[in-house]
Amino acid sequence: QVQLVESGGGFVQPGGSLRLSCATSGFTFSSFGMSWYRQAPGKERELVADITNIFRTTNYADSVKGRFTISRDNSKNTLYLQMNSLKPEDTAVYYCYCRSLEVWGQGTLVTVSS
Repeated sequence: QVQLVESGGGFVQPGGSLRLSCATSGFTFSSFGMSWYRQAPGKERELVADITNIFRTTNYADSVKGRFTISRDNSKNTLYLQMNSLKPEDTAVYYCYCRSLEVWGQGTLVTVSS
C-alpha cells in the first residue's frame, strides 16, 4: 500500500538547521507532485512547500521563503525539506503529503527553542 514515512525531526536552537526526509513506497513516486505541510499547536495545518514531479518546480509559503528548500530524489523515492535559520515559530509537526493520492505521512515533530 501507499506509505509516506517522515524522519529527521528533533530539537534545535533558533538559527539552527534540520533536514527532513520522507521515504515513500507503494506508488510511482516520480509521477507525482509532493508537498510538505506543518501544524503548530493550536493552529490549522498549513502548506510549507511543494514540488512538481517532472520539472521540479517549487513553491513556498512566504514564511519560509529563503530559509527552507524542498527537493526530491526520484531514484530513492524520497522527498526532502532542508530547513535553515530556524525560528521558534517553525515549531510544528511536519507532514509529507501526496495531493493526487490524498495520502499523508505520520508526521515528524520539529521543536525550535533556546
